[in-house]
Amino acid sequence: MRRNWTEPKPEGLSRKPPWIRVRIGAGESYERLKSLVAKRKLNTVCQSATCPNIGECWAAGTLTIMILGSLCTRRCAFCDVPTGNPSGIVDEEEPVRVAEALADLGLRHAVVTSVDRDDLPDGGAHIWARTILEIRKYSPGLTLETLTGDFGGKHAAQDEVFKARPDIFSHNMETVNRLTRQVRSAARYERSLEILSRAAAFGLPAKSGLMLGLGETKEEVLAAMGDLRGAGVSILTLGQYLRPSPEHHPVERWVEPSEFEELRQKGLGMGFRVVDAAPLVRSSYHAERHVLGR
Repeated sequence: MRRNWTEPKPEGLSRKPPWIRVRIGAGESYERLKSLVAKRKLNTVCQSATCPNIGECWAAGTLTIMILGSLCTRRCAFCDVPTGNPSGIVDEEEPVRVAEALADLGLRHAVVTSVDRDDLPDGGAHIWARTILEIRKYSPGLTLETLTGDFGGKHAAQDEVFKARPDIFSHNMETVNRLTRQVRSAARYERSLEILSRAAAFGLPAKSGLMLGLGETKEEVLAAMGDLRGAGVSILTLGQYLRPSPEHHPVERWVEPSEFEELRQKGLGMGFRVVDAAPLVRSSYHAERHVLGR
């Protein structure tokens, strides 16, 4: 029997359901990417965030590069990226190194994300802008998605990234309004809506994502989806939250595939151009399809 969203979690919830299956990394493409990442001294969110799709994506020749170092200044309850104080240190050569690596790969689409850098006055926006411009120079035919933080709500920093004109501007809401303070360190629900709204007003396709299974209700998910659509977001991803370790926020519920499909249909009905919804969907999963509207 299907459980309602608000029912208490059953005993043994830590055991993953049969529809949560991940592919182990293997094959020539996987090993090539692994070697390139090490050679170029790159950080990837695939590794840092313990993404369940790393085997599938790397085997297919796609990855999500993480810039601005490997230490995040925030400590979100869902995230496995290491937290610390980078002390204002920035690798000014990183934009070129990332651009060269992507050129070596010969990709048609790439996703670049970053840690939050609240230790920097601009949140790292100048590195973001330079990275986008260098990628354009080295790979003029490549389409690019940037998955950024909120830059502390600083409009000038956000505008610096917008003006570099990524093909898709992405910023994840992560969870519903009620759970934001509990789950997202130093983030604000309204601030996330604002940066997405500003990106859309700038003429950039805006994208966001929500994790399910953190303790939200179905009504809260639909309300968040409505808020995102109202902010001008046209691409939405919905996926199951997976707990990285016992120290992280617990999985409150396993959301069934049929419920993801129901939310996908409701999202399309709200006017989203793309709604990618399934248990193992992540914001960068099959991201190349989102440029084409699939």
